[in-house]
Amino acid sequence: MPEREPSENTPDRSRQRFPGISSRAYEHPADRTALVALRKIDGFDVLLRKLSGFIDERKIRLSLLADGVKVGDLQFPRLQAMLQDSVDALDLGFLPELYVVQNPVPNAFTIGMDRPAIVLSTGLYELMDEEEMRWVVGHEVGHVLSGHAVYRTMLFWLTNLATKLSWMPVGKWGIDMFINALLEWYRKAELSCDRAGLLVEQDLDAAMRALMKLAGGSHLAEMNPVAFLEQAREHEGGGGLRESILKLLSLQGRTHPYTSIRALELTRWVESGDYQHPRRADDPQASVREEAKAAAGQYKENFERTTDPLLSKVRGFADEVAGVGSRIGETMYRKWGPNRGEEGAAAPEDES
Repeated sequence: MPEREPSENTPDRSRQRFPGISSRAYEHPADRTALVALRKIDGFDVLLRKLSGFIDERKIRLSLLADGVKVGDLQFPRLQAMLQDSVDALDLGFLPELYVVQNPVPNAFTIGMDRPAIVLSTGLYELMDEEEMRWVVGHEVGHVLSGHAVYRTMLFWLTNLATKLSWMPVGKWGIDMFINALLEWYRKAELSCDRAGLLVEQDLDAAMRALMKLAGGSHLAEMNPVAFLEQAREHEGGGGLRESILKLLSLQGRTHPYTSIRALELTRWVESGDYQHPRRADDPQASVREEAKAAAGQYKENFERTTDPLLSKVRGFADEVAGVGSRIGETMYRKWGPNRGEEGAAAPEDES
C-alpha cells in the first residue's frame, strides 16, 4: 500500500500546540466526572492493574508484532509523522506504539495496561485522506492522555470472557453488568476523544468528513454535512415513545455512539466556545463536586434542548440528578479531596 501524497483538502496553515494541556480540556462531562472521581481514590489504578494482572499484555503486543505492521520511520512514515504531531499538540510526553492491521472494516482502538498501543485497520487507513486520518490519530492519542486504555483493555478482556462463559448463564449475567457499565462510559469517552482529535487536527471540516465516511463510505460527493447533521437532529427528537425506547435498546453492545450523533456533538462543542479555550494542567484542582454538577448541568441542557418524547417526559429528572450528583460529589470530595494535592495533567505514568 503506497504512502499517499498530501490531500487536496490539506489546509495551508500551521497547527497550534497546547503545552501542559489537561485532558479535562476535551473530556465530555459524563466521562470526565467518572475519571476525576476515580483519580481521587489513592491507588485505584494500581489496584485495578493488580486485579487484572492475569491479562497478558505481552501476548497482545507480541500478536501485533507478529501479525500487524509497526509504524515507524520506515513503515507508514506519514502515520508516524501524524502520531508525532498528535503527541506534540497534546503534550503527551511519550510516543505510544502504533500498528496497522489487515482488516477491511474501518476501525481504530487503543489498548494496553502499562504500554498503550494504538491499532488502525487497513480499511480505515484506505478510507481517510491525510487530514481526516490526522483527526483519527489525534482521537486515539486523546484516549492515551485520558488514561482510557486501561479501561478499554478491561472491556476487551471482559467481553472475551463473557463469550467463553456463554454456556454458564449466571456467571455471564454478572459479567454482562460490568460490560454494560463500561460500554456506557466508553461511548462517552468516544465523544471526549472526538474533541481531542479536533484539537490535534484543528479543522472541523476534516473531522466532519471523517465521520461522514464512517457512516457512508468514500462517497463524499453524494453526501452533505448540513443534511448529515439534520438527520442526527431528526434521530435525536423524532418519533414517538416507542421509537425512543428502541433507540435506547439499540445502543446495547455498542462501543461507539451513532456516527451522525458524534458529528452533532462535536459541532455543538465548537459552538459552545470550549474548543477555542482549552484548559491546561495548571488550572485549579478539579473537584468531584464541581464536575458532578457540570455533568448534571450538561444532561439538563440536553433534556431541555431535545424534542425526544421519552426525554421530554423526564426533563424534571435532570434537576434531581443535579441535586444527587452534588450531594455525592460533596461526600466524595470531603472524603478524598482536601488532602490529595493538586491533580496533574492526567496522563498515564511513564510507559517506558
